[in-house]
Amino acid sequence: MRVLLPRLLSRPVTAVLTAAVLTASGLTALSASGAMSASAAEPGCRVDYTVNRWADGYTAQIKVTNLGPALTGWRLNWTYTGDQRVTSAWNATVTQSGASVVAVDAGWNGTLATGAAAEFGLQGTSRSAGSTPGDFALNGVPCGGDGTPPTTPPTTPPPTTPPPTTPPTGADCGKAVVCSDFENQAGPAPSGDWKFTAPDCQGTGTAVIDTAVAHSGGKALRVDGRAGYCNHAFVAATADLSSVGPVMYGRLWVRHTTALPSAHVTFVSMPDTSQSGRSLRVGGQNGALQWNRESDDATLPAQSPAGVAQSRPLPTGSWQCLRFAIDTRAPGLDTWLGDGLVPGLHADGVPTQDIDQQWLARTTPPRPTALRLGWESYGTGDDTLWFDDVAVGSEPIGC
Repeated sequence: MRVLLPRLLSRPVTAVLTAAVLTASGLTALSASGAMSASAAEPGCRVDYTVNRWADGYTAQIKVTNLGPALTGWRLNWTYTGDQRVTSAWNATVTQSGASVVAVDAGWNGTLATGAAAEFGLQGTSRSAGSTPGDFALNGVPCGGDGTPPTTPPTTPPPTTPPPTTPPTGADCGKAVVCSDFENQAGPAPSGDWKFTAPDCQGTGTAVIDTAVAHSGGKALRVDGRAGYCNHAFVAATADLSSVGPVMYGRLWVRHTTALPSAHVTFVSMPDTSQSGRSLRVGGQNGALQWNRESDDATLPAQSPAGVAQSRPLPTGSWQCLRFAIDTRAPGLDTWLGDGLVPGLHADGVPTQDIDQQWLARTTPPRPTALRLGWESYGTGDDTLWFDDVAVGSEPIGC
């Protein structure tokens, strides 16, 4: 269920705040914007601030539009009113001192003509988040002219709408292009929106709709993966993802039986036009989660002791929420296991030795076009996996 809160009216130079609460997914999307009136003497800007919150953290996607003279470098300031603490950022350098936050362009996105915009994002911690910032200033000039912060509407639904008690499933994926809990599967063989596939060669790996194990509802996708290159077994969503973006957000609940091996394995595969159809892959190596690019076999993190230490194992015997965000305009990437950002599975465009320098050697942004779930092993490693409550779309998706 979507509950829309009413738009607040304001004076011409006062920022406007709207809020939308997706009660089923637990996401709160907030947008703050301010613009100078036609008679104002100072140049201005507009800031769109979209936040995805959970129990002890948040991500924010920020778009700043320059409404004044052209800029050859930009610096955006704001102040948090709660206990938000920035832990990482992409497409900008973001620093925080107390409640004051400063975001500086990344160099390549520093030129802003009149009317042009730059977008960046950040990750942070927060247990008692305050209202959306209302005092944005671009290069020292307040957005909105007088910098008057908006009056913030409530960020929770009316009392008559109970909070969600279960993770989002099925139709609760918002506007996601892929949104599946597998409850509409009629038989044991994947059908309809899902099709069995073996991208390179097929052996003894299998995939079925399981009615005995599920994260929610009564069904999940089960894959019995077998070791060896020619035992590929995947189930592909029929949805076309080529227009999802500019940031592609994904979420899947996964449960598996055997710890990730030292050899390279894959359980999520996405055909990628930037690799001429070869795949952008999520899997494991050296016992930890990793991204892998099929065209050059680059990994994120690098398979050095320092790189692997920045990743995480995928726990066995329990359902795990795995989420990702892929920037299709720049080589930016983030990955969460549960509500925690995995440091080694983060690429922000700034190479770090033994972590992501190999991944960032390729500067062409990824452009995934489809989603495949299954198992692919390049050495040792049988595993039985279940997938459920899968979603891919252009907006952040919570666990």
